[in-house]
Amino acid sequence: MKVDLNDTSASAVAAALVKARIAAGSPAMGMVLTLIVVTDEARYYDAMRASRVISREHPARVLGVILREKRGPASLDAQVRIGNDSAGESVILRMSGELTQHAEGVVLPLLLPDSPVVAWWPGSAPKAPAQDPLGSLATRRITDAAASSRTRHAAMIRVARAYQPGDTDLAWTRLTPWRALLAAALDQVELKVTAGTVIAERGNPSADLLAAWLESRLKVPVEQHVSRGPGITEVRLHSTIGDVAVVRHDGRNGRFVVPGEADRTVALRRRPTAELLAEDLRRLDEDDIYRDTIDHLLKRESRGGRTAKKPAPKQAAKAAKATPAKTTKTGTAKTGTAKTGAPKAGAPKAGKPSAKAGAKSERTR
Repeated sequence: MKVDLNDTSASAVAAALVKARIAAGSPAMGMVLTLIVVTDEARYYDAMRASRVISREHPARVLGVILREKRGPASLDAQVRIGNDSAGESVILRMSGELTQHAEGVVLPLLLPDSPVVAWWPGSAPKAPAQDPLGSLATRRITDAAASSRTRHAAMIRVARAYQPGDTDLAWTRLTPWRALLAAALDQVELKVTAGTVIAERGNPSADLLAAWLESRLKVPVEQHVSRGPGITEVRLHSTIGDVAVVRHDGRNGRFVVPGEADRTVALRRRPTAELLAEDLRRLDEDDIYRDTIDHLLKRESRGGRTAKKPAPKQAAKAAKATPAKTTKTGTAKTGTAKTGAPKAGAPKAGKPSAKAGAKSERTR
């Protein structure tokens, strides 16, 4: 059922929701959260479609906020939608004029009572999501540095600097299967990691986070190099007995390499936004591992530890042959001294790593 309201008010929208719910034959509310989607006209269709998909797993009231021109008279147009292909409710709020400066006043009366509130920016996010008027209404704030209109690396650094408990980024969620595979490898074989390499397309924020996560947990230097993509194409953990590697060049399947074992093909497709959001909504508390990772990302940035250059032919050939990196006194750390904080799910089951492996898994967010 769909109801259009022109030049309306928040109270009229709330009343329309109740009437539409009763008309649809479901007067009781079964939603578990409110999802605020802050977007624009160019992105709202895809964003609302993704929101309707995740509502099948997480029944929610989705409030799509579209901020139009700040000039002209204040105006609010709304569209209320219940049922059809969604298990929850969705409302699109188009605000114009002075109302764009007070969007939180329109959204606040429409929040579900006594339930979590999540804010999501499908495109460019505010400098400090937790201090944004709409972001301040939410206990969980989701951004996507990869969708930023600016340089993606700069967007990731800005997100890291503005971090507050409850913030997360889809660039981190995209790493779940990669982290699970690497943790599983360290659990399967006893080795001493001496260095790491992350290869991805230029400016990929997930690659920045993966390098920071590996370096912070394994206490070894991790270099970044550039490939043609898509996304992350290769991760290697160099050791004295050979390289642990996850290689993906087609964006769908990966090759999982563990010293002493046969190479395996693993599913490693690039997941759609709806799937990433559904994973994030399974966990609404603070992600300690993400917080530690972005802290280390800022340290890498301050010391210029991020390397973004295309591998030379010799380096690429060396990586292809998986030549073990040499162990040095300054760059060597036993993996047993650090916890990777990798998720339990995502291809091969990581399980609970041994003390030697030092790759403690966490519950998938």
